[in-house]
Amino acid sequence: MEIRRVALIGLGAMGSFFVPKLYDTLPEGDFFIVAGGARKERLEAKGVSINDTVYRLPVVEPGEQAEAPDLIIMAVKDTGLRQAIKDIGALVGPGTQIMCVMNGISSEEQLAEVYGWDHVLYSFMRVSIVMQDGVTHYNPELGKVHFGERNNADEEGKPSYSPRVQAVKDLFDRAGIRYEILPDMLHGIWFKYMCNIGENMTCALLDIPFGAYHTNDHANWIRNKAMLEVLAIAQRKGISLTQEDIDAQNAHILTLPKKNKPSTLVDILNHRKTEVEMFSGTVVRMGEELGIPTPVNLMLYHGIKALEAKNEEME
Repeated sequence: MEIRRVALIGLGAMGSFFVPKLYDTLPEGDFFIVAGGARKERLEAKGVSINDTVYRLPVVEPGEQAEAPDLIIMAVKDTGLRQAIKDIGALVGPGTQIMCVMNGISSEEQLAEVYGWDHVLYSFMRVSIVMQDGVTHYNPELGKVHFGERNNADEEGKPSYSPRVQAVKDLFDRAGIRYEILPDMLHGIWFKYMCNIGENMTCALLDIPFGAYHTNDHANWIRNKAMLEVLAIAQRKGISLTQEDIDAQNAHILTLPKKNKPSTLVDILNHRKTEVEMFSGTVVRMGEELGIPTPVNLMLYHGIKALEAKNEEME
């Protein structure tokens, strides 16, 4: 199995991570964007500017007949996931693999319900990128995509990759895209989700960048309490998150660019709908189902919904 043709749906901040390397690696026409309407017109007319280079890629409209790609990368937000799942329908061929690198803990299940697990790989990204009006600057060495089957190790704990995981690995090796194949992908997905709950939600509510976590004990208190609620839910569900994971993130967050702002805060500042339902909203709902108190996430949820309502009233 070899990945020769790739489609990307969602050319925003996360999607832009893949563009330079795949553009340089794949033959012309074998790396394309899925978009329709005004977004298609804008991408065709202006492209996107990534680290001062403008990229104009072929754009295929949803439903348009085209040669099926070997890999579809989905980098949409939760608010657009359902539509994106429909939009790729005409492109999913017998051997097409799908990686949904968006935030959250349920995108793979939603994709598998439509296309089956034979087409879906687990994936997520750890990268700090902000795109504004089709322009972004970021350090590619500070980002990484994680992907694989649910488990990617043998009984002795040594790496063991399925043919489709190996095929994506080979593509990323050729392209120079930074990646990691975790032994336990569910642990990785939940770990990122827990970090997003703590960092993304707290920044959004308080209107602070990541740099606040370097010095602000009050922001860190909220962040850690929100993460502990996710930890309790994950452990009840059999996901092996521990306090050591939180401790590791407490050290890692000190390495993030101080001025960078997470996606939910950027959405609020631009008067857009946020992904709060997928983040704190889902934590609250899972807590209610499991009988686990989630007061900090309940506060974050209602606080961010209040900011959304404030933005709507100003328009």
